[in-house]
Amino acid sequence: MDIQWYPGHMTKTRRMLEAELASVDAVCEVVDARIPAASRNPDIDAIAGRLPRLIALNRVDQADPAATARWRAWLEGKGYRVIETDGKSGAGVRAFEPAARALLAEKLARYAARGQNRVMKLMIVGVPNVGKSSLINRLSGKKSAKTEDRPGVTRSKQWIPVSDHILLLDTPGILWPKFEDEKTGLFLAFTGAVRDDIMDMETLAWHFMQTLTRVAPQAISSRYGIQLSGDAWEDVQACARKRGFLISGGEADTERMSRVLLDEYRAGKLGRITLEFPEDVHESSAD
Repeated sequence: MDIQWYPGHMTKTRRMLEAELASVDAVCEVVDARIPAASRNPDIDAIAGRLPRLIALNRVDQADPAATARWRAWLEGKGYRVIETDGKSGAGVRAFEPAARALLAEKLARYAARGQNRVMKLMIVGVPNVGKSSLINRLSGKKSAKTEDRPGVTRSKQWIPVSDHILLLDTPGILWPKFEDEKTGLFLAFTGAVRDDIMDMETLAWHFMQTLTRVAPQAISSRYGIQLSGDAWEDVQACARKRGFLISGGEADTERMSRVLLDEYRAGKLGRITLEFPEDVHESSAD
């Protein structure tokens, strides 16, 4: 499946991130808790260098709680400080400042020893559509960052005060030039991190149905009232018929069903479903 998804402005974004690193104390990476590995830009490790790192597992309201706990433990084992958040409801956002203070404890102690009360500056990064702007708005208590349920909304940097002690540098979502495997691209497409208009939705829905059959078959049976056949395309058609999505001749309207299937997953209507797990990650691409 060929996904052409790397627009030119992302090259500009990477240069901007690299230029701003000298002005921040730490980097907070926002990832989608449903796909924590696939939604982590591997270039961020190189861009951030040795700066302290905080990872916000965002959209935990849509992810399986047990899987999120496993991901948190896995990431902490890699040396990251991790918080669990939901930018839309505000759940978990109070953990941000304590986590930032713990992350920068040594630096803050040095400032305190010199009688300085310095503001902590953190750069917020993440791939498109992981809920970064919603999280920032919750942290700041106002609509400082633009939010829409589509990728590529934030296009410029901006400094946003969170409290008297923290400044956040909001940055545009940035993808990377080449996926290590097709699965990563598909997971990003399932969750809306790449635009729907650059790929075939029916093919994407077929791949998504295959994934759901593996990780959460009960979600399809419960939501659409069908018995899974084991053939992903047959199951997409069965869902269409169950919903009454028909075209001339009584044929299943699979194009409409494909969009509904993905839209309902992204909206959380299929339940709290995590699509990938720590044991699926190849160590060579995890660090």
